[in-house]
Amino acid sequence: MESFAVIWILALFICFDLAVAEEGILPRCNWAGIYNFGDSNSDTGGISATFSPVSSPYGMTFFKKPVGRLTDGRLLLDFLVEYIGLPYVSAYLDTINTDYRHGANFATRGSTIRKQNLTILQGISPFSLDIQTLQFTQFKARIIDLWSSNQPFADKSQLQRPDDFSKALFTMDLGQNDLSVGFRTLNKQQLRAKIPDIINELIISVQQLYEQGARSFWIHNTGPIGCLPVTTSKVKNPKPGYLDRYGCVRYQNNIAMEFNKQLKARVIKLRSELTDAAITYVDTYTAKYKLISNSKEYGFKEHLKACCGHHENDVHIFCGTSGIVNGTRVLGDACANPGTYMGFT
Repeated sequence: MESFAVIWILALFICFDLAVAEEGILPRCNWAGIYNFGDSNSDTGGISATFSPVSSPYGMTFFKKPVGRLTDGRLLLDFLVEYIGLPYVSAYLDTINTDYRHGANFATRGSTIRKQNLTILQGISPFSLDIQTLQFTQFKARIIDLWSSNQPFADKSQLQRPDDFSKALFTMDLGQNDLSVGFRTLNKQQLRAKIPDIINELIISVQQLYEQGARSFWIHNTGPIGCLPVTTSKVKNPKPGYLDRYGCVRYQNNIAMEFNKQLKARVIKLRSELTDAAITYVDTYTAKYKLISNSKEYGFKEHLKACCGHHENDVHIFCGTSGIVNGTRVLGDACANPGTYMGFT
């Protein structure tokens, strides 16, 4: 959400680069663009352009209107491109006023690494990571073809130059929804057994992108899923030990940490396999959990409740929608001060 939370997490990623730049050891990052693959954590308009448009009050804090993001303001990806000095990354699936000179965003809300036997009505996007990777493959091929052709009316002013693909940063932020589906459909042992397969699918996409010239990767781990408002709002009369000291579902966070442990090990191995690549493992879990555990110190009023929507007594009215509660229509509206909440939806 648009708050100090995102800024603080971003600071963790860039502090090393800032430090060495100040010491004159290395220059600041100078990527030609960003190609992002992900879910709602980095969706800048893909799902909104494809299905139902994101409506108010999304976008209320920074953009002052809905702009395809499932938040009240900017995403971590937005802060990243601001720091690098690039424009906001356009959603690949949004064809109106779209600028691809500095990359494209293939992320959509509800995306998973592995294909799921679920639909968008069940909260899962049809654009899993393999599809997003195929979209990039087609995107790159068509751009190269356009630049190499002599089509008299071809407009290339909004397209990346072919030589810039290898100079771009490729960011990957998925996995949260794979685990969320697993919590609903698998027992603990079955879900743990699935983790290596999920990670392997992500690695396959990285390898495919590498074969197409990608050389700089940021691979984000998954955050503390057990602390998400959509999770904690469903907990009623928990047994002792079910929640941790901050009110998060312990088991779900343990699974997320196991996923991250295996992902980190596989990324380290991948570095020795893709010798020309720079692959960074980004630890969002630690950043977010530290923020949650010190929420009041950072000025947050609520760390487990969503600012937008109505979630009480097993009634869930999501942000920007409405529903009937005890015979009365209730709006899934935003709270008065989004900056005091860690979660918007």
